[in-house]
Amino acid sequence: MTSPRRKEQRGPPDPQRRFEEIYTAHYPGLLAYVRRRTASPDDAADALAETFTTAWRRLDDVPEGHAARLWLYGTARRVLANGRRAADRRTELAVRLRAELAVWAEHTGDAGPAGHDPGGVREAFRRLSADDRELLALVSWEGLDAGEIATVLGCSRGAVRLRLHRARKRLARELDSAGLDPARYGSRAAALAKGEV
Repeated sequence: MTSPRRKEQRGPPDPQRRFEEIYTAHYPGLLAYVRRRTASPDDAADALAETFTTAWRRLDDVPEGHAARLWLYGTARRVLANGRRAADRRTELAVRLRAELAVWAEHTGDAGPAGHDPGGVREAFRRLSADDRELLALVSWEGLDAGEIATVLGCSRGAVRLRLHRARKRLARELDSAGLDPARYGSRAAALAKGEV
């Protein structure tokens, strides 16, 4: 009498093992793919890492066999396109910021190189506490209103308004003590420096 044949236990494939097989089989080809499409080894490494991270997250979507390579190429193509769009956005932002700084320098009379501020505004700003600088930056640089700042700082709108008023007052005093005319920055700044508000 022959013994019954032992059935092989087959369950779902081990995800880690499957990923390692995909990685081992397709790493060289995918590296060549991204390397030919990037400007530096660092860019290639970033794209490669992002592609394999996507493959790990979407392992169930990665087809079997040769089709896996094509899926990885498609994913790498999207990763590279997203990287190019992000680089373009950074370049556009840098151009916009340069233009805004040029307008600001023209408006304030600070035509000197970056870091040079004959009017002393930057130095007056630096002398403020870190909390005051953050509040003023959230308003001036990020363009947030009191409600938005309250969310960022985790406090009430009323607290933000009070802190902002005090920070503006301290900045106006710093400008005044540096021999700068706060009126140059608006009538409110002049009133704050004199303690009228």
